[in-house]
Amino acid sequence: MMRGLNTTVRQIRRKVFEEVARLGFQSNDETLNDDMEAIPYAIVNEDSKVKYRESVYRARAIVRERLRLAMGLSLRPENRPVHLTAGVEASNISDKYYEPPLMQVIPSACEACEERGYEVSNMCKGCLAHPCMEVCPKNAISFVKGRSYIDQEKCIKCGKCKAVCPYDAISKKERPCQKACGVGAIESDKMGRAYINTEKCVSCGMCMVNCPFGAISDKSQIFQLAHALKKGDKVIAEIAPAYAGQFGDNITPRNLKAALQELGFEGFYEVALGADIGAVAEAHHYVNKVTTGELPFLLTSCCPSWAMLAKKYFPDLIEEVSQELTPMVATARTIKQQHPDSKVVFIGPCAAKKLEAMRRTVRSDVDFVITFEELQAMFDAKGIDLEKYEAESSFHNATGAGRGYAVAGGVAEAIEKCINAYYPDVEVKIEHAEGLAECKKVLALAKAGKMNGCLIEGMGCPGGCVAGAGTNIPVAKAQKKIKDFVKASSRQIPPKELEEIELK
Repeated sequence: MMRGLNTTVRQIRRKVFEEVARLGFQSNDETLNDDMEAIPYAIVNEDSKVKYRESVYRARAIVRERLRLAMGLSLRPENRPVHLTAGVEASNISDKYYEPPLMQVIPSACEACEERGYEVSNMCKGCLAHPCMEVCPKNAISFVKGRSYIDQEKCIKCGKCKAVCPYDAISKKERPCQKACGVGAIESDKMGRAYINTEKCVSCGMCMVNCPFGAISDKSQIFQLAHALKKGDKVIAEIAPAYAGQFGDNITPRNLKAALQELGFEGFYEVALGADIGAVAEAHHYVNKVTTGELPFLLTSCCPSWAMLAKKYFPDLIEEVSQELTPMVATARTIKQQHPDSKVVFIGPCAAKKLEAMRRTVRSDVDFVITFEELQAMFDAKGIDLEKYEAESSFHNATGAGRGYAVAGGVAEAIEKCINAYYPDVEVKIEHAEGLAECKKVLALAKAGKMNGCLIEGMGCPGGCVAGAGTNIPVAKAQKKIKDFVKASSRQIPPKELEEIELK
């Protein structure tokens, strides 16, 4: 796993985000095109200590496409000339929404990895038993110069040879992006490069974080958000609970709040409060609908990839998907009621939230979605050291239940705690799945009637929100930070009545 490692791919991705944020903060209409043109040369040049590709020219071409995506633009077509800055006028505004597709493969960056195959490594001892030859159903394995050799023309990629090799000398070759995709959305174009089937994709971003060549990227609103802050728009941040630990081991909520003020934000809300609202509502919903038999089971709805998976692949189960607002939308809607003249930005770990914000029913509530990774780039662009800033107060006092939404199992656990407190005589049956492949299995079981009476939580990312595509630290470390964050909360569950939960 590369998550949390400071790889070359991560460095160049961060550098592009930082430069795009700087564009939003500093450029004007007259110089924007020239400033944009200069970025690939600033990031990739002959004097760079790090060599990103075998050729500075190819590396620069890839940065150009990354730059377009980071500006909220689409990739340029390969079969006709389109200027780097084409369409930038439509992005040079502070209210541009994401336009699908969100996740895109940069063709010039893709190494056209083999989709699947088996290959004998130099670990082969040429053993006398040669079990690999014995189990091969197609006689695809022979001995060549004292080692096993697989004829790829005959091989049917069944994997039996690998399973019996006593030296683990047979490697299974898989596309990392394809392996990470739980819905089979990664296909191949005519040149053998990865291609995302948008009909299948639910924008979880796992392909993006698992590509070792950085060939997959998502669109960003960094430029537009920086533009809005520069203009002096009233921008209010709502911050997902997974932020704990994402900006440094010693960074407290007060540090983060002060740094956001330094960027130009006018208000700050904890999305965990929206999660509290959802936990209370779904606790009542489960007791009133599922335990009475009116619904066979209840599917949580806060993870947009999980909800989209259910709607795309199991349309018969739509009635069982909770209709409660997601924490992002519940928090944003309350902010807009209190500050109708404001723009709201959701700051979180999740690429799929960008997909959720595209929906027309959500657009009026959430104006921007950026990830923790993108926010760090904005701090870097402004030269903000979070340790040097500290606000007088922390974020709003959400409960441990809402804050626990950030880890796999946390949503169901929060709802269960609420049910146990409000309805002590009701028995709760919990199931949860993490990662889209597991989510599909659980939904198939639910459809078959094997999950009746259950509260079913699904998380598109293995590990939960803390494993989202826009996070900064290793998943295990983030999970521990959330556990400590939940434990330190002064209240563990929200009050039974929704009107008693206030965003102040």
